[in-house]
Amino acid sequence: MTDRESKSAPEDPVAAIRHFNRFYTGQIGILQEGVYQSSLPLTEVRLLYELAYRPETTAKQLSSDLRLDAGYLSRIFAKFEKNGWLKKVQSSSDRRQALLSLTRQGVAALRPMEKVSNEQVREMLATLSPDAQQQLVAAMRQIEQILDSPARDRSAFLLRPHQPGDLGWIVSRHGALYWNEYRYDQRFEAMVAGVIAEFIKNFDQKRDCCWIAERDGQRAGSVILTHESAKTAKLRALFVEPFARGYGIGRRLVQECTRFGEQADYQEITLWTQRELEAARRIYQQEHFQLMKQEPYQDWGRGDLMAETWKLDLKSSGKSTTH
Repeated sequence: MTDRESKSAPEDPVAAIRHFNRFYTGQIGILQEGVYQSSLPLTEVRLLYELAYRPETTAKQLSSDLRLDAGYLSRIFAKFEKNGWLKKVQSSSDRRQALLSLTRQGVAALRPMEKVSNEQVREMLATLSPDAQQQLVAAMRQIEQILDSPARDRSAFLLRPHQPGDLGWIVSRHGALYWNEYRYDQRFEAMVAGVIAEFIKNFDQKRDCCWIAERDGQRAGSVILTHESAKTAKLRALFVEPFARGYGIGRRLVQECTRFGEQADYQEITLWTQRELEAARRIYQQEHFQLMKQEPYQDWGRGDLMAETWKLDLKSSGKSTTH
């Protein structure tokens, strides 16, 4: 849609918001490869700012608040550590978490970018009268309040069994998301299509299940559990949409598979994944899966993968699926 078309139809909220976004990103100069006269992309600059001004924060909190994939966030933090910008201190309340902040080098790296950002805003405001400046600030606050209403329950989601149309959606979203985030090509989507076709062909409602997560009325994630043998089930097709990450949906999907597996009298659940899928691996560890095997893997346009096989013993003592 062109700018002229969006201006001629202001009653269309989608067109109006997209027009405003294009206008404002141009105003504040974030379209270039490096923002604020730096070599860093906008996401990394934003993370430096958050680390500088939050008194205590963790990677989990940042992933949730900024809606960033945990694996993507981890790679940025690895870069920050290499540059000497990131400081980690073990949390006294949760030894599994590290409190993150900037080192002196990190603060020094951020300061020039903050100075440039402030100068750009002052230049924009200099063309406005004092009254116009106050109107602008008030309008921005109103936008923020509307979009961040405290009445909205951000943690709410539901799980349901699959319905017609869901399985095709699983294939499509796997193809798009794994290409965007990991550069797995169309052969990965074909593999997922094969998994789904096998699930449909051999589906036994007493032995197999598929769960779809929904959030705000939208499909937000999936997982399936299929029978490998009378005593072994396999967990497959676990994923969560980017807009729904950070709310515990992935872990809840895995827990439902575990619960179903126990009710179906399976002795174990296995899964096959890739080492770089860090968010999923953390869920498997939290849910007591054990890493059984690693081996180099080449496919989907990638020659640097490391495949992993994990297993959960459902009959082991002390394992509970009550959460």
